[in-house]
Amino acid sequence: MNEAVLTCHGIDKSYQEAGQPIHILKSIELAVAQGERLAIVGSSGSGKSTLLNILGGLDKPDAGEVVVSGQSLYGVSERQRSSIRNRKLGFVYQFHHLLHEFTALENVAMPLLIAGHSSAEAGERAATLLARVGLQHRVRHKPAQLSGGERQRVAIARALVNEPACVLMDEPTGNLDRHTAEDVQSYLNELNETLDTAFVIVTHDMQLAGQMGRALELVDGELSEFRG
Repeated sequence: MNEAVLTCHGIDKSYQEAGQPIHILKSIELAVAQGERLAIVGSSGSGKSTLLNILGGLDKPDAGEVVVSGQSLYGVSERQRSSIRNRKLGFVYQFHHLLHEFTALENVAMPLLIAGHSSAEAGERAATLLARVGLQHRVRHKPAQLSGGERQRVAIARALVNEPACVLMDEPTGNLDRHTAEDVQSYLNELNETLDTAFVIVTHDMQLAGQMGRALELVDGELSEFRG
């Protein structure tokens, strides 16, 4: 087994609803190995997206810790947490969240520019990733000029451009038709195999989950092996 690039220990999370606590995550333990493809499935409202946000440093747990490439996410300042997110993690959502006023190339280059890379280097690496997802002919197009599948491939390239240890994905094919979703899945598989970046994917799509190396199910706030 490869070394773990992302782990969490004892993650608890509760919300208040009508004055009553709702315990959505209960002592979650998880280790994601370098290059692993992990799916997390569960019913709507089971807490999958909450768990993903905690793994990504976007939502603090009530208890527990997340460690990314040996660095604590919640034992540091917000500024340090943002730095870890930028350098070590990538994010892909059901909706692409691209910046509409920028081209595909500029959207993908943005994380590198934020990290302090030169415009030339950021542009070169962004162009390389866009070519890897079959969009070398669309680098100058803005999101409104791209199809849904193309926009999601731009979002995937943006998530990978910083060469993160792990990419966290929330329903990455949930807004696509089946044919387009299969195209996106094939690019994800190819990138995972060649870049050795770990993928953690929250999904309702059992076909996508079935293509991952491992699948876990979140039920009643607890993670267990998914048996289909």
